[in-house]
Amino acid sequence: MSYDIIALDIDGTLTNSRRVISPRTINSIIQAQEKGKRVILASGRHDCGMLSIAKKLRLPDFSGIILSFNGGKIINAATNEIISKTYFPREYIPGILDIIKGSGLTAITYENDMIIMDNTVNDYTYIEADIVGMEYKHVDDFLGYVNFDINKMLLAGDPKIVNEYEAILSEKFKGYFDVFKSCPFFLEIMPFGVNKGASLAKLLPKIGYTREQLIACGDSYNDMTMIGYAGLGVCMKNGEKDVQKIADVIADSCDDDGVAKIIEKYML
Repeated sequence: MSYDIIALDIDGTLTNSRRVISPRTINSIIQAQEKGKRVILASGRHDCGMLSIAKKLRLPDFSGIILSFNGGKIINAATNEIISKTYFPREYIPGILDIIKGSGLTAITYENDMIIMDNTVNDYTYIEADIVGMEYKHVDDFLGYVNFDINKMLLAGDPKIVNEYEAILSEKFKGYFDVFKSCPFFLEIMPFGVNKGASLAKLLPKIGYTREQLIACGDSYNDMTMIGYAGLGVCMKNGEKDVQKIADVIADSCDDDGVAKIIEKYML
């Protein structure tokens, strides 16, 4: 089988534990594109937190794809054309906020290139801003402030509390939202059916590929759908055990050039 396109999660997959992409990984991705392979960055991040990485990997030079918000927005890196976007049904925000009231979780969303947070602060509140390098703003009235289209909500907090509210929100909004962790302290709330796997299934026919040609590399729960969908599903050695169970291949860790080794073996 010829693998001609690869979808790469960013945090814990493409970047190492120091949040850096190794020279070997950068070189392998550029070499693959020079050979005609296509690259998709697939992340829960806002696209603003992905653009500098896309440029470093030369995605704009080779018509790479930016799949942000777990597939809530898909962009052609070469033209900045929005291939697809899905908005969060804001009428459910009051119910979500009511359920998490007093939980200590920070409610987070995005306005243009700004992270919007409610006034709940915990040890994990500012990690998203640190990771993606975006400015943030706390608002007193989150519900009143968010009167514009958004792609997702993010809840940040203690992993034990995140686990508790993942179960609560998944049950309460079953069939309306997909609720899953992107890491132990982040709980993603996405419109139902919007996830990396489903988004790739819609994207690939539009750009002329099949799932059999796709490699998908990830490490966390929000990567499970694309790992399960791809012709070759790859979980990093540092990935969650539940994610490793569904992968076709366990790659070396993000600190040991796991992505580069997959590309060198299957695409170069």
